[in-house]
Amino acid sequence: MFAGQDIPRGACIIEYTGRPATPKQIRENTGKYLFWTSAKTMIDGYIPANRARFINHSCAPNCEIDIKNRRIYIFANRAIKAGEELTYDYNMEAPSPLPRDWRRRYACRCGTPRCRGTIVVRPRRRRPRTATKRRTTR
Repeated sequence: MFAGQDIPRGACIIEYTGRPATPKQIRENTGKYLFWTSAKTMIDGYIPANRARFINHSCAPNCEIDIKNRRIYIFANRAIKAGEELTYDYNMEAPSPLPRDWRRRYACRCGTPRCRGTIVVRPRRRRPRTATKRRTTR
């Protein structure tokens, strides 16, 4: 999806719409346009009226998501020029168990310098704490 006109930073661009769904309902019909709105509910955005489903992922996006009262809004996180592609970071949770081909299955092709290579959010590795050396004065 591309901007039809210049969009100022902070402007609400579009609402991501769809049918409310629960995880149980989704298991029966796995779609590609699912969006969590709370710990127990999500929106299945695979409906013709939902043009927001055409916004692609980017690791350096120009849009961000805001969820209010289980409704999803897409805002410009910087000024966007007419003709520029609209993108946001999908921040997809890694499925459990993670399939062997996850890098191929969830590959990112945004091409930005900050591309992490996947639409999946990688959990931050916890570094073990190391004992700090104390200086002793003699």
